[in-house]
Amino acid sequence: MQNKTVNSRNFLGQIVNVKMDRPLGSKHPKHGFVYEVNYGFIPNTVSGDGEELDAYVLGVDKPLTSFTGTCVAIIHRTNDNDDKLIVVPNGQNPTNEYIEQKTAFQEQWFKHIIIR
Repeated sequence: MQNKTVNSRNFLGQIVNVKMDRPLGSKHPKHGFVYEVNYGFIPNTVSGDGEELDAYVLGVDKPLTSFTGTCVAIIHRTNDNDDKLIVVPNGQNPTNEYIEQKTAFQEQWFKHIIIR
């Protein structure tokens, strides 16, 4: 069965389950930088790049294997077809500046906008 490409905007305001493939403190296998936040994907989804829809988990300062939280924003890369969800513990609502600061370790290489 083929999974259909999802629209990342449909996840805004939704509670989602994130499976971590790059926990806080882990190294990127190809580029060598360290993940400053937990980073994972939404299982059983397909994003614009053909892989699962990616997600940054903010507001948790320990490495995780999985996380359930609220999608409060999307980092939409304008020069790459690969949106990233911003998922936080229920009740949190970080500022765009906080999101930019926490994801800069990876997003600095891409043009992007934050969608809410």
